[in-house]
Amino acid sequence: MSVSQGKARFGLIVVGDEILSGRRQDKHFPKVVELLGARGLQLSWVEILSDDRADLTAALTRSFAGTDIVFCCGGIGATPDDHTRQAAAAALNVPLVLHPFAKEQITIRCAENEAKGQGTSDMTAPENVQRLQMGYFPEGCEAVPNPFNRIPGFFIHNHTFVPGFPVMAWPMLEATLDSRYAHLHNKEDRTEHSFIVYGMPESRITPALEALEQKWPGVRAFSLPSVGDGGGVPHIELGVKGEAGLAAQALEFLRAEALRLGGRYDPPATK
Repeated sequence: MSVSQGKARFGLIVVGDEILSGRRQDKHFPKVVELLGARGLQLSWVEILSDDRADLTAALTRSFAGTDIVFCCGGIGATPDDHTRQAAAAALNVPLVLHPFAKEQITIRCAENEAKGQGTSDMTAPENVQRLQMGYFPEGCEAVPNPFNRIPGFFIHNHTFVPGFPVMAWPMLEATLDSRYAHLHNKEDRTEHSFIVYGMPESRITPALEALEQKWPGVRAFSLPSVGDGGGVPHIELGVKGEAGLAAQALEFLRAEALRLGGRYDPPATK
């Protein structure tokens, strides 16, 4: 299933009880935003899920039914709390099978470990039999090479599944973007601009934001109000994002509208 340029939506699923409990902080969201942004793309949604097979299966059933490109980080190991591979297979109603490339790479990894005096290359040894479990993927998928330790991820139906470790996941996702989705990279010079305005309610500027998006369909307007928490002065951050030339025109329009409607660029004097 291919995705045509200009219609691609990207989603991110992060899997792990440790994220939801706060034991670890998610690092994938800002990195994926960075990787996409460097290619003129953007993230449409993100979902953080627990290591619960039923929850994972339900979420993947929904996402497989759509057309979004999805990156899924975490839960593809072979310990009892890893359920992503099984959930993906269940969502697609296919069995898990040992992928030939995964078997090859795991076997090479075991041999490399033995050469360093770590373990054995005998693939019938219990620990290596367990390692091979990480190569069981949903039937029909493609393997995603892992340059860090050879244990691959997998790709199926525009979903790329990678480990939860950033040192492994990020190069795998970057390679996927630059190979599988190179045709989606936006070659236009896109930018984002914003400014702070004081003394004006958000409701007053909203019609101008709507008019801006109608006048420049390729530009998105945004409004980020602050109520002045932490001792600050209430204000609104107004901005635009889109193709550089059009965004510049839209920004000037928005600046003029903010002033026309009574906004000020300088904060009011404090007593």
